[in-house]
Amino acid sequence: MIVLVINCGSSSVKYQVIEQDTGSVKTSGLIERVGVDLTYEAALAKVLEDANQFAIAAVGHRVVHGGERFTDATLINSEVIASIYECIRFAPLHNPANLAGIKAAQAVLPNVPHVAVFDTAFHSRMPAHAYSYAIDHQLAASEGIRRYGFHGTSHAYVAQQAASYLEQPLNELRLISLHLGNGASACAIEFGHSVDTSMGMTPLEGLVMGTRAGDIDAGAVVSLINSGKYTAAEVDRILNKESGLKGVSGISQDLREVENAAAEGDERARLAIQLFVYRARKYIGAYAAAMGGLDAVILTGGIGENSSSMRQRILQRFDFLGLKLDEQRNIDARVSASMPVAKVCRDISKVKALAIKTNEELMIARQTAQVVNRHEDKQTPEGIPIAVSARHIHLDAATFKTLFGADATLTPLKDLSQPGQYACNERLTLVGPRNRIENVRILGPLRTKNQIEISRTDEFFLGIDAPVRDSGRTEGSAPITLEGPKGSVSLSEGLICARRHIHMHPDDARRFGVKDNDEVEVAITGGPRDLVFGDVLIRVHPSYRLEMHIDTDEANAAELSNNTDGALVYTGINDASAEIRSRQTDISG
Repeated sequence: MIVLVINCGSSSVKYQVIEQDTGSVKTSGLIERVGVDLTYEAALAKVLEDANQFAIAAVGHRVVHGGERFTDATLINSEVIASIYECIRFAPLHNPANLAGIKAAQAVLPNVPHVAVFDTAFHSRMPAHAYSYAIDHQLAASEGIRRYGFHGTSHAYVAQQAASYLEQPLNELRLISLHLGNGASACAIEFGHSVDTSMGMTPLEGLVMGTRAGDIDAGAVVSLINSGKYTAAEVDRILNKESGLKGVSGISQDLREVENAAAEGDERARLAIQLFVYRARKYIGAYAAAMGGLDAVILTGGIGENSSSMRQRILQRFDFLGLKLDEQRNIDARVSASMPVAKVCRDISKVKALAIKTNEELMIARQTAQVVNRHEDKQTPEGIPIAVSARHIHLDAATFKTLFGADATLTPLKDLSQPGQYACNERLTLVGPRNRIENVRILGPLRTKNQIEISRTDEFFLGIDAPVRDSGRTEGSAPITLEGPKGSVSLSEGLICARRHIHMHPDDARRFGVKDNDEVEVAITGGPRDLVFGDVLIRVHPSYRLEMHIDTDEANAAELSNNTDGALVYTGINDASAEIRSRQTDISG
């Protein structure tokens, strides 16, 4: 599929025509002084003059802010356009330009699908404790005050590149991505998902940037306004246009000019660089702690890709994390479209350090093609049963023997819906710092490692912070003590809140048009509450029976009952495509 990728700024239009399968750029260009010398319609007409020599199958539009609604790229319709309008208050410089470009492009290319790809979408599944600010909950909800994050397309692209380079599945890696340029942000990427990012409700928060202050005490902003010397608009201009490298150095927002001045002894320039580096290093340490481990640090964007001196300053003295910088490799590192990844750490470094050339346009083209293909290929297969999974325990043989005795064996109580799995008569007590939960059922057969699945309510009751994880991924998870009739075991890890997922046989996956490790949304409608479960993992295996698993908290939130109807919503597609019936299965007995 050949995709026209359009990025409309406040005064310019950038574009590329990309063959999304190969990544080949057929043509590209930049039209400046839009809004001064020509309209967006005239600019898009010029774009089409260049792009029209190719068979454009779809148009992908970069949209900066998608608010809370858009968790993926989506086909543009009138409802989507209205929602982008609603987000203008969060991105007043960007969203109006994005909308002008969409309307102009639709006018000159009315017969091809147009897709919006949002900077905020990659961060849309951050946990509430990461995206929430500690202010009045009702005020935050009514005004949309929360962390949204930006640079999502770039962070997602370089994470995929890192996984490919390291020859490991993305959903097994904990990464920190630093997009460093005139705009700069950090992102904690745990098992393929953004779990925290430094930019907030707007692109102002977080790292030091070219002209933006990044993190600053809100009290300082209030103080400036209350002084009577500055209006709110003037403070906004100071923080966004006259701060960062430019404001601290008093020289320029261009790092190269600031570094030259620092080398000549300018103290303000040196302070600007130190602030930039310190803030980046602080976020690396914080995100490594938040994820409970780290596999690689990625540096991208204009500074991350090209400045060996800044990479060296940021990455030095992380030996305590297992990151050992190779200074010569770092100096020699060059990244390009043909060689997008360069390792800048030593071979023995436990935590890898990579410079990666980002390619947001290719990512937009790929997401656009995925949305269009799924929209055209969507089917209406049979419904998906929903099973409510109560707290339960999987044990390995050694732990089972310790808890029940050397001669003990599991005794099946009843078969479960998934072939080969069964609920057992044996039960245990979970012991946490605050409370105990008794009579938690073991599921058979025995496994190769221990895993205890609980709900968020259980987690708070026990007094333990259990991560949300795919079933089977217990590395670095929470500790728990198990008590049985013959003894007790204190596990250093194994306690998780299981991520919602759908089991599918390969035949089911073909009918639904999805594959293993895809993510979809499942809408529950027609019951007491209409809602959509996002971030639902598809798990495909020949032994699986079609079924979606959610925990008791989620079932209660949805007020599920038998025969509740819903719809499977494919990534990026807003219309329903499959009827769902719900079936509650209490596997705790």
